[in-house]
Amino acid sequence: MFVMFYKIFIVCFCLILKVFCEELDDHDKVDIKVIWKPQVCKRLVEKGDFVRYHYYGMHTDGRVFDTSYQRGKTYDTYVGSGWLIPGMDEGLLGTCVNEHRLISIPPSLAYGEDGTDDIPGNSTLLFNFVLVDIWNKDDNVKITTTYMPENCERKLEDSDYVRYHYNGTLLNGKVFHTSYEEDSTYNTYVGQGWLIKGMDVGLVGACFGERRTIEIPPHLGYGEKGDGKNIPASATIVFDIEIIDFHNPKDEPEIKIEVEVDGCERKLESSDFVRYHYNGSFADGSLFDTSYQRNKTYDTYVGFKRVIPGMELGLVGACMGERRVIKLPPHLGYGEPGIEGRIPGSAVLIFSVHVVDFHNPKDDVEIKVESMPPSCLEEGVVVAGKGNYLTYDYKLSLMDGTFIESSTGSTGDWGNYLGRGELIPGVERGLTGMCVGEVRRVVVPPHIGYGEQGRDSLNIPGSAVLVYNFQLHKIQESLPEGFTFVWSKEYSPQSKEEVFTAMDEDKDEQVSLPEMTSFILDQVERGHAHLLPGHAPEKVITDLFKAQDINNDELLTIEEFKLKMPDALGEKVGDEL
Repeated sequence: MFVMFYKIFIVCFCLILKVFCEELDDHDKVDIKVIWKPQVCKRLVEKGDFVRYHYYGMHTDGRVFDTSYQRGKTYDTYVGSGWLIPGMDEGLLGTCVNEHRLISIPPSLAYGEDGTDDIPGNSTLLFNFVLVDIWNKDDNVKITTTYMPENCERKLEDSDYVRYHYNGTLLNGKVFHTSYEEDSTYNTYVGQGWLIKGMDVGLVGACFGERRTIEIPPHLGYGEKGDGKNIPASATIVFDIEIIDFHNPKDEPEIKIEVEVDGCERKLESSDFVRYHYNGSFADGSLFDTSYQRNKTYDTYVGFKRVIPGMELGLVGACMGERRVIKLPPHLGYGEPGIEGRIPGSAVLIFSVHVVDFHNPKDDVEIKVESMPPSCLEEGVVVAGKGNYLTYDYKLSLMDGTFIESSTGSTGDWGNYLGRGELIPGVERGLTGMCVGEVRRVVVPPHIGYGEQGRDSLNIPGSAVLVYNFQLHKIQESLPEGFTFVWSKEYSPQSKEEVFTAMDEDKDEQVSLPEMTSFILDQVERGHAHLLPGHAPEKVITDLFKAQDINNDELLTIEEFKLKMPDALGEKVGDEL
């Protein structure tokens, strides 16, 4: 197959050569036939340029007397500097890289009447050549930006450390190396002698995410010797690069506040415990981690080396509810090693953070009085204290506004005792000292709230700061634990006969449940007695009645009726009144 193709090529070329030779009229002129030329020709060969080209040198009958292909390397020379026969200088002028020419050189512009050992005198010579490279000793690095991001907040400078991808080619487009095949960026310092000079020049001024083409002449590249592998001697090299990120060893975290918080009463400090959501990405915008997918905040202490150093620095000073973007250089992130399979070495990291809440283990409740009736300012006003039964309304939410629950929809008598362990400590403290009609906002840190575990039944996350809004409706004195009815300290009956007679409205020497109910409610209204707060009075009285109705005839006799005398306040359910 190859032999057949070769024969066809020779036949076709000879036909072209024959036609070309027949067209030669002027024996003192170089005749040029362009076989192929690129549509885009950025540069033409001029006098003084250095060129690299492959060629076949032939006699007019097609016999090859010399070829660069046999030597496996291009012919490299200056044009118009006396290094070539005059006809070759003339034939190269105006050529583009990758252009293919066939030129005829008369003897007067070749080796003349004398010829050489291999070329007879008065020989017309044909050169079939392809230009591979062109440059000039005065050339500098050529930079062409092929993509520029919309925002370029900082440009690469000398002494920066950069990570970039590249395709490396010779000027004729032949690839000599690419970082993409290795699935790893090229990482290096700029301006510190770690790179060829032309690459140092070509990288400076680039932006994050920028793509640029850097063309480097050999005197700023690999010089007259090449790299000994893939880059020939005196070769122009071209790098198509994509800047992934860069940083400087002196860099601190860059913080950009995206959503500010009005009325920020407190800012996060070192030693605080913080809960925040985040998206973690690289400088090119690709995501490497996010708390939102786990539907759980990241919870940690700041200032105790629980997070990477840059994150600690980037969080300090934030307000609750604030959203900020924190850009971290690698020495404040995961450093040169990175995290295998997740974060490349020396990678710049960007965290978009939403600070949900934070607290300090030393924090107490924060109380803000939203409104207070004038009666609360009067002398001797009753305020909530230990042992009181409080009737109140409340709304519970998290610091980010997430609603948890409220007393809305209750019967209006929602209440609890203070000091009996019915409430979390933060709520106990928040309610203490309130007066009837007062409205408070109470912020409760987790160590006096629901702690690290939170409360699943209410969807309260672990270590969450809680926000309560309270409105106090009633303060009642408590009863001793286990009691449902007591006489007031200021009033006690003289005897059980006196009480029984007072209850026996129809004077039939028997007391019915309605009679007892009417009597006790009247005593409570007069302030002579107290019923168990937080329970329906009728239910409490019914229980008292049934406890004393020994024969279950729904009537009490004087013998069944029991009354604790003035040496005690009352009795527990099921005992005497």
